[in-house]
Amino acid sequence: MRWKEQAKKRAAIEAAKLVKDGFVVGLGSGSTVAYAVKEIGRRIQRENLQILGVPTSHQALMLAVESGIPLTTLNEHPQLDLAIDGADQIDKDLNLIKGMGAALTREKIVASAAKKFAIVADETKIVETLGINQPVPIETLPFALPTVISRIRKIGGKPALRQAKGKVGPVITDNGNFIIDADFASITAPKELNLQLKLIPGVIETGLFIEMADVVYVGTKTSVQRLRRK
Repeated sequence: MRWKEQAKKRAAIEAAKLVKDGFVVGLGSGSTVAYAVKEIGRRIQRENLQILGVPTSHQALMLAVESGIPLTTLNEHPQLDLAIDGADQIDKDLNLIKGMGAALTREKIVASAAKKFAIVADETKIVETLGINQPVPIETLPFALPTVISRIRKIGGKPALRQAKGKVGPVITDNGNFIIDADFASITAPKELNLQLKLIPGVIETGLFIEMADVVYVGTKTSVQRLRRK
């Protein structure tokens, strides 16, 4: 396993220690948080923990079932004790860009329902400024695609409809929508940009997670660093 995978795994295992008996936990999507989901499953077996998980995607659901994590829904538990997820970029204020796995809307809903939101990542995800070499994923109603693309261009973005791999046509989210990847280069005011995007009719959600993460576990080549939001 390359150092980056080892770093991701170390960070995820550390974050999984936040899970306590009786918790209802939001389970994020993606390759990094998958290590945390598997570790939570191992803890259930080893420690006989009584917990429930709320998955943020079909991928997270299937992995949780495979790992032996009992599942529930936000209908039954509208407030969660904890949510654990990954990120594509993290700035010094712990603002995030997420959504390269196309699960950003459900991830944001689950994160907003949690008392504590923990992020796991390797050190390459830490940046000075969001948006450099990283587009902002935007979930969009298919009907609104042309107008959303036009509005993104007007506020300085370079939008591209995300194309699927292994099938012809665009990526379809678990909610039946499209993903636009919008390049804004250096994002100096992420909170304002998020608001501008959310005001575009047809935009369901953005991959800008502003002032949401409470703690970030960063895997390095030799250790795990814990960063807290000020």
